[in-house]
Amino acid sequence: MEIARNAVPKQAFAGQPAWSAVGSMAMCVAMLIASEFMPVSLLTPIASDLGATPGMAGQAISISGLFAVITSLLIPAIASHFDRRHVLIALTGVMLASLVLIACAPNFAVLMVARSLLGITVGGFWALATATVMRLVPAESIPKALGLMYTGNAVAAAFAAPIGSYFGAVIGWRGTFWALTPFVVANLLWQWVSLPSMPPRAANPVGKVLGLLKRRNVAFGMAGVMLSFGGAFSTFTYLRPFLETYTGVTVPQLSMLLLGLGAAGFLGTYGATVMLGSHLYGLLRWLPLALGAVTLALLTVGHVFWAVAVALIGWGALNAAIPVAWSTWLSRGIADEPESGGGLLVAAIQLAIMLGAALGGLLLDHLSIMATLIGGAAMLAISSIIVGDGGRLKPQGAR
Repeated sequence: MEIARNAVPKQAFAGQPAWSAVGSMAMCVAMLIASEFMPVSLLTPIASDLGATPGMAGQAISISGLFAVITSLLIPAIASHFDRRHVLIALTGVMLASLVLIACAPNFAVLMVARSLLGITVGGFWALATATVMRLVPAESIPKALGLMYTGNAVAAAFAAPIGSYFGAVIGWRGTFWALTPFVVANLLWQWVSLPSMPPRAANPVGKVLGLLKRRNVAFGMAGVMLSFGGAFSTFTYLRPFLETYTGVTVPQLSMLLLGLGAAGFLGTYGATVMLGSHLYGLLRWLPLALGAVTLALLTVGHVFWAVAVALIGWGALNAAIPVAWSTWLSRGIADEPESGGGLLVAAIQLAIMLGAALGGLLLDHLSIMATLIGGAAMLAISSIIVGDGGRLKPQGAR
């Protein structure tokens, strides 16, 4: 009976319907990334309208990270009782509810509740995404399907911030979030007609996921993941306050800078993909160190617009390459437990985003924006030290 229960649904291999389902997941990824990081480009007006400091508004990213961590650890066990199709549609519905609540938020407390709901979708969807794709398409098509899904990630990462900044100035930050809701509704309908029934599978309990930390290479890997992502988001979350107060940019200039940063992510993703075959551990070591160096360079050239533009392009390329490298490490470092390892990786990344944004906000409110960037660079440097030559990240017995 267990074999039948775990079988991949035949209708998922029907060709066009399967790729339509993968396309609906790619769109969901784009909406998630846009919703999760839109506050980065709207931090100042959100804080002003809700009577909060920029550092407090930055905690809206932290709180979504907290709930994403909790959900990513619990969702494998919860989803084991339900059809995967229904779980994914329900998570997308929660994202829609979050956007509506954000757009209507009368105060900072309601904003935080709305962001908590978004965190549930982020953690749940990402923890289930890869395993779902593996059930939608044949084995030989999995790399192509994953590439399509992560294209949604790249597109949203490139355009969410500049579009948010531009429309925030035109229709206000609330109008910007309202503008996302029709796309999420369309995504819900697409999922409803394209996702096949995917019966529940055997549970992956939280204890099994956390038990991976007993492995030396996994413990060091998760430390490296958290420091690299935490350092990056300590800076990324507060780029708008930096550019407004340190560089003195206008809103159109801000949009162009954020567009350049996001578009550079395509270059970073491609470059990392090309080099991963023989330079994985070198990338894991040197990418965060280089990103930390560029972060400090922003402070040095921060008053020169063209120099800041160049630095942000480099920052965007380096930052985009880091997730690609760590995802590849997962396939090698925890090859025997990819689903449990995936849940642990999502939890570590979201926890790092939460803590990084929180630390950056504290440094901004109590010290200065300079302290925020220095703190982020310090975490990135420590991540590089932990990775070292990569020996600590290899499974026991591997060369």
